Amino acid sequence: MADGIAVTEHPEAGEVVWCDGAGVTRRRWNWRQARRTQLSEDTSTALFILDALDPVTGEALHGVADDLAARLARLGPGVRSARRLIAAGPTPGEGD
Repeated sequence: MADGIAVTEHPEAGEVVWCDGAGVTRRRWNWRQARRTQLSEDTSTALFILDALDPVTGEALHGVADDLAARLARLGPGVRSARRLIAAGPTPGEGD
């Protein structure tokens, strides 16, 4: 959507995209807001990617994940959540 009008965009050559069988869902490392991938009352599976850069701490990010999991759990007894932490290792020269 652009200015309330449905538009079709095409990735540039070499551009990083995430996609599924129906098409591109994210471009340029950014989340897209699209009707096809939005959450709704009928959503049964969702993936939330939480990331942080300085000055947000790992502790703060875990707090956000805890809050999200708690809010999702309040949706009903059948709601399940799982969490996986993917952390970057030290860059060359760090932690030597």
